[in-house]
Amino acid sequence: MRLLSSLLSLLLLPAAALADTAKPNVVVIFMDDMGYADVSCFGAQGYETPNIDRLAKEGRKFTNFHVAQAVCSASRTALLTGCYPNRIGIHGALGPQSKIGIHTDEMTLAEVAKQKGYATAAVGKWHLGHLPPFLPTKHGFDEYYGLPYSNDMWPYHPEAKKAFPVLPMVENDKIVDADVTAEDQTHLTTDYTAKAVSFIERSKDKPFLLYLAHSMVHVPLFVSDKFKGKSGKGLFADVMMEVDWSVGQVLDTLDKNGLTENTWVIFSSDNGPWLSYGEHAGSSGPLREGKGTAWEGGTRVTGLMRWPGQIPANTTSDAMMMTIDILPTLAGRIGAELPKHPIDGKDVWPLIVGGPEVKNPHDCYAFYYEQNQLQAISTGDGQWKLHLPHQYRSMGEQPKATGGMPGKYKQVKISELELYDLYTDISESKNVAAQNTEIVSQLQAKAKAVRAELGDSLMKLPKGSGTREPGRAE
Repeated sequence: MRLLSSLLSLLLLPAAALADTAKPNVVVIFMDDMGYADVSCFGAQGYETPNIDRLAKEGRKFTNFHVAQAVCSASRTALLTGCYPNRIGIHGALGPQSKIGIHTDEMTLAEVAKQKGYATAAVGKWHLGHLPPFLPTKHGFDEYYGLPYSNDMWPYHPEAKKAFPVLPMVENDKIVDADVTAEDQTHLTTDYTAKAVSFIERSKDKPFLLYLAHSMVHVPLFVSDKFKGKSGKGLFADVMMEVDWSVGQVLDTLDKNGLTENTWVIFSSDNGPWLSYGEHAGSSGPLREGKGTAWEGGTRVTGLMRWPGQIPANTTSDAMMMTIDILPTLAGRIGAELPKHPIDGKDVWPLIVGGPEVKNPHDCYAFYYEQNQLQAISTGDGQWKLHLPHQYRSMGEQPKATGGMPGKYKQVKISELELYDLYTDISESKNVAAQNTEIVSQLQAKAKAVRAELGDSLMKLPKGSGTREPGRAE
């Protein structure tokens, strides 16, 4: 009888309401340089993040969520295109002098959503090409407000070997503030939040996709007067409290407009903490190293998702997934088509909503860094990770930097294959290659296949058979 009643209720719903259930709103909140352990529900110390924690309580916490590369532009490319960034010619962090960006032939999250009539907006840091052909409004976003690259790419950078030009603020495709000052940066988080809230309010009567990419907690750190000194634990904690407030404003706006039940919220970060900045950097918790490395502290980031009635509330998943998987998973949820060209992500919706028996559709994940260096490869289930010979940067046991000035990295070289069982050794502290030669061989074979497809400059293979060119400005 209850089933019959439910079916009758569905039949009596207006057609528009039925259609909307197949078109969830999507909010992606992407932090900058936030470490694995920088929010309370992942172990933050000395301050609280109750609004971000709300996503964990009302949704699901993903403890094995990864970015494709532990650096700005490359990481964002993977999230927005479903491709390993080196597949489409984006490496590292694009600077103000760069003449490249995402090619017009690539399909972004926004362009996936536009197939189904979504309103789309990008707010915050872009960093996928600052010249006109590469701005968000040329890649499926109806509107944009934010910085075209990192907030430290300005004349006051403490490590700049040559002066950066002034830092612009862009709205849609126009510069609205040609010279962002330190005072302007104190209200970046507030301004981004206001733009995000406004977009939700204006788009509440149709499906929408909001990409909110905070400039914080990337150095230089700035916080508004309303949060300055509030934590009592220093500037980094103050900034995290303000970002948490921002998340709360977004969630409250969804609540106020009756949008919560049909909105998929994703919260994560572009890479781990920039450890050389010491007190102005976050924490990777139990993970090894941070931003700019293929170790877990560089690529494993906070992962939180909420969609009431779809994603189980107050649960935790240890299933491995990567930001490349978000685009095809979204396409699967809304019935949109994927691009005709190859992408690397897969639809992992069963992993997002399912239990431990669900298998990851990937047989491996590749971890590139620098200029197309294949530095590590893992099994799709995330248990085994093989580090290939390469050089990486480390702060080691050096004193912690203070005052917003960076410490100096030392270069460390891996000369032999190193294998880690991440199910038992999340800190990558015990190399078990000698005890697991068969697994090493299996991962070496996967690495060989990846190199053929994507190249590997460490093996003198700068390009693979499946790589594509980035967009180039005339």
